[in-house]
Amino acid sequence: MKKEFSIAWNSSKQPRKQRKYLANAPIHIQKKFIRANLAKDLRKKHGIRSITLRNGDIVKIMRGKFKGKTGKILKIRTKLRKIEVEGMQVKKQDGSKVNVSLRPSNLQITELNRDDKKRNKSLKFETKSSVKEEVKVQKEKTESKK
Repeated sequence: MKKEFSIAWNSSKQPRKQRKYLANAPIHIQKKFIRANLAKDLRKKHGIRSITLRNGDIVKIMRGKFKGKTGKILKIRTKLRKIEVEGMQVKKQDGSKVNVSLRPSNLQITELNRDDKKRNKSLKFETKSSVKEEVKVQKEKTESKK
């Protein structure tokens, strides 16, 4: 693997090369690493398993100290690949509170922020394909009943 970042690089079994790929990736590609899986109802509705996190999404924490709690995403740190969720705070020694940074792999999206036009457009495209599939299934059911 070369010193510079290469989009053409496929994969390696060696963890050091995997870490190097993640660390040397430019920010526009690192953004794609900040993804979380969708709740079952959203998966069915949109026909996708995971999506890139955005500010304003409501997420459920699946691992760690705050397991089972839900909150809105306040801040996304692309370079660190960390997410800050509303209400997830730890008390410091001096008594002040600070937000906890969480990994996106430990989160599950329960509600999507639909303010972004680009995101809405991509979701509409995906929902159209899933709606077509549902219509086909319904037609097959009605034909089998006859």
